[in-house]
Amino acid sequence: MPLKRKPVKQKPYGLSSYTKQPTMKYLFLTLLTMLVISISSTAQEHSKQLNAGIELDVLPYATGGWFAAAWVGKEHLRIRLLAASVNKPDFTTKKGFTGHHINAYALVADYSLDEQWKGWWLGGGLVLWNSTIQTDAKLQTASFTNYLINGSAGYNISLTKNIYLSPWTGMSIRVAGEKNVPVDSKRYTLPLLNPEASLKLGIWF
Repeated sequence: MPLKRKPVKQKPYGLSSYTKQPTMKYLFLTLLTMLVISISSTAQEHSKQLNAGIELDVLPYATGGWFAAAWVGKEHLRIRLLAASVNKPDFTTKKGFTGHHINAYALVADYSLDEQWKGWWLGGGLVLWNSTIQTDAKLQTASFTNYLINGSAGYNISLTKNIYLSPWTGMSIRVAGEKNVPVDSKRYTLPLLNPEASLKLGIWF
């Protein structure tokens, strides 16, 4: 009499890869939202001593990406936490390469010449770039990471009591990370100096 085999139970397909491992983007935005709520509450309680705000930047959105930043400060000084997803235009990329995409994260300190953060300001901080890039042949996509120090300057223009525009320019200097990244038959190294310029829209509480 043949033995009956017990049916093999198949494990259901899990959703862990979709729901239990959020991307860095959504994790950062969640933390950013929590930070904004926290510093906003603190700012309302100590409005004479502490201010907080949020900012958007034109350039990442203009190239199909996104940008989000929150800051908290007192008198002339403020601290900014920001994240951005940027598609660099090909004319800013080394010849023979294309599709340079950067996920950037930064912690920056700003100093304003005015206590109400009107007019000129200077800033600097630490930056992390997670990048992908291709050659013009677009056969492979290479991923690499670099660490940079950023310096920037801008001018805050008040539109209303709590809303401002800020044209700015800056320079990010590569200090560590991957070099000579293999892409197809070529090798790519992020330039030592990386200039930037854009326009920010900010709201402070």
